[in-house]
Amino acid sequence: MTSTELSPDALARLKASFAAQGLMRHLGAEIAEAGPGRVVLRLPFRPELTQQHGYFHAGASTAIADSAGGYAAFTLFPEGAGVLTTEFKLNLLNPARGDWLEAEGRVLKPGRTLTVCQLDVWGVTPAGRSHVATGLQTLIRIDERRPA
Repeated sequence: MTSTELSPDALARLKASFAAQGLMRHLGAEIAEAGPGRVVLRLPFRPELTQQHGYFHAGASTAIADSAGGYAAFTLFPEGAGVLTTEFKLNLLNPARGDWLEAEGRVLKPGRTLTVCQLDVWGVTPAGRSHVATGLQTLIRIDERRPA
């Protein structure tokens, strides 16, 4: 295993946690890449994800950015730990259009309690990528809990 690969156990925990997210499942998002401190999510275009001008809705862009950052932090947490977002700011740079969106979360500063991530969202077509959004996020590590 290199420093850019997750252990099989860490990858399994990541996939299980992501699969438990109802919103990501509802949107149709999937994990495209994952490594220690970095996760990329992909969201294929569907008309149900658009706003009135036909672009991806900012809510869809924001949701996958938040989850990408949260899971980037999660990859560095020990077994039994969960993650919650405490705050984030996302600047929308360009209309969110493309065949799919890619949201990348990267850990900038890991911490025992709080972790800070960089968030970037890209609109992707066969012709290239357009930077849709960028931002910062703070997350808190918690004991893993599941709602009853």
